[in-house]
Amino acid sequence: MMNSPGGAAPMATATTTFPGGQDASLANEDLLPTTAAQRHWAWKDYAALWIGMVVCVPTYTMASSMLDQGFSWQMAVWLVFLANCIVLVPMVLIGRVGPKYGVPFPVLARAPFGVKGANLPAVLRGLVACGWFSINCYFGALALHGFLNILGLGLPGPAEGQTISTSQFVCFLAFWAVHIWFIWKGPESIRKLEVIAAPLMIAASVLLVVVLLVRVPPSQLFNLPAKVVEGGPRTWAALTGLVGFWATLALNIPDFTRFARSQKDQVLGQAIGLPIPMALFSMVGVIGFSASAILYGKAQLFPDGLLTQMGSVAAGLGLLVILLANLTTNVAANLVSPSYDFSQIAPSKISFRMGGVIAALLGLLFMPWKLLATSGSYLFVWLGGYGTLLGAIAGILLVDYYLVRKTQLKVEDLYRRGGDYEYTNGWNVHALVAFLLGVLPCLPGYLAVSGVVDKAGMPAIWLTLFDSGWFFSLAVAGLYYFATARRPR
Repeated sequence: MMNSPGGAAPMATATTTFPGGQDASLANEDLLPTTAAQRHWAWKDYAALWIGMVVCVPTYTMASSMLDQGFSWQMAVWLVFLANCIVLVPMVLIGRVGPKYGVPFPVLARAPFGVKGANLPAVLRGLVACGWFSINCYFGALALHGFLNILGLGLPGPAEGQTISTSQFVCFLAFWAVHIWFIWKGPESIRKLEVIAAPLMIAASVLLVVVLLVRVPPSQLFNLPAKVVEGGPRTWAALTGLVGFWATLALNIPDFTRFARSQKDQVLGQAIGLPIPMALFSMVGVIGFSASAILYGKAQLFPDGLLTQMGSVAAGLGLLVILLANLTTNVAANLVSPSYDFSQIAPSKISFRMGGVIAALLGLLFMPWKLLATSGSYLFVWLGGYGTLLGAIAGILLVDYYLVRKTQLKVEDLYRRGGDYEYTNGWNVHALVAFLLGVLPCLPGYLAVSGVVDKAGMPAIWLTLFDSGWFFSLAVAGLYYFATARRPR
């Protein structure tokens, strides 16, 4: 059993039985509620968990992407802080289910979506995690590629018109394979690395900032002019994308809070560990992006691009830290949750371990080098796109738990057919319609922003809806569900 801060959520081994019995198609030892003995995480564990996940390359890249899109550094950091304050609200509210009932996200989703319909939000959430898993594998591959070049291998980068070279792809596969070993051994296998990785990443980040501030006067470093009208539609679209950054964890946070000692522990730990650390670490991305433009003539979105130009010793140490941090963050944030999500599909056949392997295999299909080809595709297409999907699910979960059920769940019915959450053959049509009403109006704007259709010919209303996708889908799906949901008997 894992009780370390900064670690992946441990696997439950409860043997709970219910008076009405369990359906074998809806339960396994990983999906059952945690026992009182398993709920021992304190607030400091949640704070450390979040700090460990916050200090990562995607957070760095999020801030550098904001500058690359023309935002001032002040607006970039402010939007990161604001977005994380916003997403903290549903995260804490949904997280309250964990200490009270001990169930993971896929099981909680059965209450509004039905015991079979919950497969929809579970699979969607799992697929988003697969995408993030592949992105972090790509960042790790870039760090590994750079480190091998420091050793003198002379591996080439992408040719003109390419987004990834053959040698980088081989590094991607190698780094991916390491994750398979850890997920097969179980979350406990990476516990010690996670405890070490976060402090190392923080120390390396502080050292990087100090070195860059010595080399570049702050008067130059923080003097890049803004190129967008801040406060306009572009700002709103960026805020939506930034909210989407942790919208994944806002849904499946019960996977972690089900091990909390109390509600106070999960609330306080998350409040300490998320908004301020996100804003502080985004400053590292701001400084790295600006300094690379001043020192080397080209702004670097990713830290490996900056490190490889700073000298072999600094680059080698920095890239090793990135490798370690990406590995630990990736297992905790992007393999634990889809392991539960895919186990939900067929609990009697798909274990936590097998769910993680499925997630890793699906991650290969996302081609992250294309998602990260430009800062716009990362910030608006990827973050904004999946944020719309997850916003609708969050709206339905919040309304169902707080307004429809008044925080009361029949836990035994979550694990059996024919109970309160059976609806129509295991599917709640009202939840499905609510989800579609929240998501579909944002689809035309997404297709335009992603380049599938001509953006110039798209009416402004559709672009506006997508720019506020997470907020729009959460509100519309939640309102429709509240109006149509069947009240508990």
